[in-house]
Amino acid sequence: MIEAIQNIFNIPDLRKRIAFMLALLAVYRIGAHIPTPGIDSEALANFFAQNQGTVFGFLDLFSGGNFRRLTIFALGIMPYITASIILQLLTVVWPYLEKLSKEGELGRRKITTYTRYLTVVLSAVQSAGIAVALQRQGQFVVNPGIGFTLMTMLTLTTGTAFIMWLGEQITDRGIGNGMSLIIFAGIVVGLPRGILDVYEKIQTNEWSVLTLIVLVALMVAVVAFIVLVERGQRRITVQYAKRVVGRRVLGGQSTHLPLRVNTGGVIPVIFASSILTFPQTFGLVVRENRFLSAVTDALRFGEPLYNLLYVLGIIFFCYFYTSIIFNPNEVADNMRKYGGFIPGIRPGKRTAEYVNSILTRITLVGALYLALIAIIPEFMITGFHVQNIPVVGPRLDAVLPQWVTQGLRVNFYFGGTSLLIVVGVAMDTIQMVESQLIMRHYDGFLKRGRIRGRRG
Repeated sequence: MIEAIQNIFNIPDLRKRIAFMLALLAVYRIGAHIPTPGIDSEALANFFAQNQGTVFGFLDLFSGGNFRRLTIFALGIMPYITASIILQLLTVVWPYLEKLSKEGELGRRKITTYTRYLTVVLSAVQSAGIAVALQRQGQFVVNPGIGFTLMTMLTLTTGTAFIMWLGEQITDRGIGNGMSLIIFAGIVVGLPRGILDVYEKIQTNEWSVLTLIVLVALMVAVVAFIVLVERGQRRITVQYAKRVVGRRVLGGQSTHLPLRVNTGGVIPVIFASSILTFPQTFGLVVRENRFLSAVTDALRFGEPLYNLLYVLGIIFFCYFYTSIIFNPNEVADNMRKYGGFIPGIRPGKRTAEYVNSILTRITLVGALYLALIAIIPEFMITGFHVQNIPVVGPRLDAVLPQWVTQGLRVNFYFGGTSLLIVVGVAMDTIQMVESQLIMRHYDGFLKRGRIRGRRG
């Protein structure tokens, strides 16, 4: 491992790429401390502390804490992610985009251009909505009016466009996926604050050393579990028949079709989380309505209805997103076009049905894995409020221990969505660095075997 790290700095091109990536990430973090003009940052931070679990907190996660302080990078990379998802969904239903997606590099560039334009539009709309909402609250804006609205729109939209440019530059001239690394940097920057919080709790005897050891062991076990599942694949053997092209004999080799256990990645968790945060956020506006207030209370963190809808939403979006990005019929057609077949399975429709049946089973495993990882932080912080379950709730509350029903009141740092992003991006980046080393005839990070990222 130490020798591999030394080899990284011995290769001039790789050293420049890593230095370039770190420099642009440093620029991103500097911008995270430049506030938007006309905002009372302290009052806004107190508002976020009182309304955790709403859509504001969800956006704050992907902006690296910038949304809480409403800096120039407050919108973060979320508009770009939303634009990318929208265009990816439209590719399935809009023939023009579907045609572009099959035109190779030229089509990809056009789709990227459309993604940029849509990102700017979404940023302008979101920043206008944020400006109007802040002015309605009253205590957050120093000088409300049309001037503040235009200034906020210009500042936040420009900030998002600049972040998008940083991400693309990192992807082209650095190491790893730029957009993912920007999200990664925004999440990892909270680690020192988390360590300081743990230290203060130990100093004030709020936590014991045993609690700290158990928490660290749990975090290590969860990270190891994520790495195991993210690297998990179901490999389907594919045999290619021999073909004679001119004087050459092609094919005849045996390969495999890898199906990832977690095909959808972190997208299903993001979709499910964002949908469930909207009722809570809407409840902040209509607190006077008893019915809507009851619905909002039932959908708070730790409530049985919230947990049920959260898990069902993750499972649904796992299947939904997997069906969009992976088409068994297209795979079967391409396989038949190049003379490939699965041993014992007829080419064409039967092959598509066979691949789809395997994908359906492993997607269920991946969905349950995502649901488990997403629920762990909630369990650590608030527990499961089983007393609110009709009929059997009070009985379960009397039987179950308090640490199950009330939680451990422990902030599970890097939990849920953020933990998946951190581990996944780290695996992908290490895999890309190792590929660069091996391409230049250096040993990778491991003497035996290869480090494989989520796409490896």
